[in-house]
Amino acid sequence: MGMKKWLIAFGVGIFVIGGALVYSFGSPSDAEQLSQEIEQQLREDSGAFENIEPLNVSPSMEVSTALSATTTPTSTPTATVGSVDNGTAVAETESAMVSTAPENAAPPKAQVPDDGARAATLVAGGCFWCVEADLEKLPGVLTAVSGYAGGETESPTYKDYDDGGHREVVYVVYNPSVVSFREIIIYTIKHMDPTDGDGSFGDRGYGYSPALYYRNSEERAVIHDVIADINALGVYEKPLAVAVEEYPTFWTAEDYHQNYYKGTLSALKYQYYRNASGRDDFIDKHWGDDTGPTLPTEESPYDVRSWQEFEKPADEALQTMLTPMQYKVTQKNGTEPSFNNVYWDNHAEGIYVDIVSGEPLFSSTDKFDSGTGWPSFTKPIYPAAVTEHDDYKLVLKRTEIRSAFADSHLGHVFNDAPPELGGIRYCMNSASLRFVPKEEMADEGYEQFLSLF
Repeated sequence: MGMKKWLIAFGVGIFVIGGALVYSFGSPSDAEQLSQEIEQQLREDSGAFENIEPLNVSPSMEVSTALSATTTPTSTPTATVGSVDNGTAVAETESAMVSTAPENAAPPKAQVPDDGARAATLVAGGCFWCVEADLEKLPGVLTAVSGYAGGETESPTYKDYDDGGHREVVYVVYNPSVVSFREIIIYTIKHMDPTDGDGSFGDRGYGYSPALYYRNSEERAVIHDVIADINALGVYEKPLAVAVEEYPTFWTAEDYHQNYYKGTLSALKYQYYRNASGRDDFIDKHWGDDTGPTLPTEESPYDVRSWQEFEKPADEALQTMLTPMQYKVTQKNGTEPSFNNVYWDNHAEGIYVDIVSGEPLFSSTDKFDSGTGWPSFTKPIYPAAVTEHDDYKLVLKRTEIRSAFADSHLGHVFNDAPPELGGIRYCMNSASLRFVPKEEMADEGYEQFLSLF
């Protein structure tokens, strides 16, 4: 039995009492039901984006319907062992597409609207709770749906998917104008153990093994290129062992598995499982803060060498050069008041730079009114401009955002922005930023960023 299934089978509940975590054993069905009811109530009572409906996918619902797309005929493929490319074991799938899609199967192709705002892919990286949670933090990902794929049985469930030869997978819908297929593949690999072809951390067996899926020769080539690039970097001690397979029939997982990391009670159970699995330690060991959707050789399209050489002044000097609020936010991880800060309603064209180092961070072209009272952006000026860090100050995990070179605290990132904007909200503190108007950018040394406008 895998680590995650043991957790569910024995009904491990995690509760916060007086600031301490208490673990108890009880009926998993009761806890799950309560968790879902509380989670739904919180969603209905949510603040800034209360008009945004969360995706709710059930085993009997076609994902294409939930995404306002059209179902396309699918097939259940038969997997065969393929060749070894670039020192990497590869499993290839060879099967014809036939019009025998079961009722709750997701489409093998994303039905993209005329505006090209949506595309989709399928990935496997072990526990789908973790894969879904990580992918939904990636700017440009509109939603991620947990499910099963690759086996021979129809309508698999959490109890029997492994017996039917299925993997735990995640169906990812994204905005290709914000994030590319290649970037999703890189990001997915960075957030799993791609060197273990026999499972994932504490969960063993084929059902937890890593896999990336393609619909055409172009996507297949992209996946193999990324695998080759990462192998060449020497990040891991051994070659990647990720299966590369043709897109199979996708089956949505049970309701309680969707957004498992967000539930009031299930989030605590999820965090306990994730911490115990060693996934985050593994990611930190091999990638550190570089967990974004790019590789070191392609991190920045701009020349940022002048900021890379920045040396942070001593604390005493920082207290002199910064206002009390700027110092509190950037150096002590503070938060300024909402609706009472410099840039929350700034609509001028220009870029936002680190108040300490001047390194470029965000562009007005990606700024939007979130209704929260803080400056909000859909993405940084380039992926590696900021770094992400786990933040447990409020017990439940949040993702802190810091500047890459000055290491200033900037704010947090949330996955509650409108889907048409990419679904990600970088909620920043004005006190961490300095705005450089478009007409002054060349004079201040930011001429290369004028191409954004």
